[in-house]
Amino acid sequence: MTNDYRITTKNLNLFYGDLQALKDVSIDIPSNQVTAFIGPSGCGKSTFLKTLNRMNDLISNVRITGDVYFDGLNVYREYDIVELRKNVGMVFQKPNPFPMSIYDNIAYGPRIHGIKSKSKLDDIVEKSLRNSALWDEVKDRLKQNALGLSGGQQQRLCIARVLAVEPEVVLMDEPTSALDPISTLKIEDLIEELKRNYTIIIVTHNMQQAARISDLTAFFLHGEIVEFGNTNQLFSNPKDKRTEDYITGRFG
Repeated sequence: MTNDYRITTKNLNLFYGDLQALKDVSIDIPSNQVTAFIGPSGCGKSTFLKTLNRMNDLISNVRITGDVYFDGLNVYREYDIVELRKNVGMVFQKPNPFPMSIYDNIAYGPRIHGIKSKSKLDDIVEKSLRNSALWDEVKDRLKQNALGLSGGQQQRLCIARVLAVEPEVVLMDEPTSALDPISTLKIEDLIEELKRNYTIIIVTHNMQQAARISDLTAFFLHGEIVEFGNTNQLFSNPKDKRTEDYITGRFG
């Protein structure tokens, strides 16, 4: 395993009961890049994303074969799940702040991981909110309930909450699909900033978004990766006819 790749999967298969949702997915995802997963609904991209931090463990009758490696360790055999989810954070499609103050949303993870000092928590909260481009908007109302924020602010809060535990990888499952265009742009700008310090993997239905923000793109179809490579190359000169048909709108 080389250190150039943050996450590697080999011959990964996933079954919901008898239904096979992922078929022999093998991919190498590099550090400090934005990797996008595109493809029609139900093609396996979100399912695959969730295997990377074992979110599928929460679903009954899921069976997985093959391997997922994070920094060279097999996440299903050699990784403590709590430690894995600290290192590989997740932002969901719909903003899901906890029904508590803005401050407590961010401090929640660090507290679970044993940080009790108020000054340390204050620092983490400020840094995480700055890193998610939200600090200036909320610094005077940290004690207010997070549910009072707008949808776009709530999603940036959820990103800040992930960043607070200092992950190495941030998974994003259609993070802007519930947001207006202005909030979407803010999140896209934020992703561009975050890749300096984090490895970002994003599922998006929006091909223009993938083209705008990602360095690498994987096209999923029927649970398989049809094509994976440099985003500009994949969109301008796809190697596979099915990729071309999808990005030119012939199906999807």
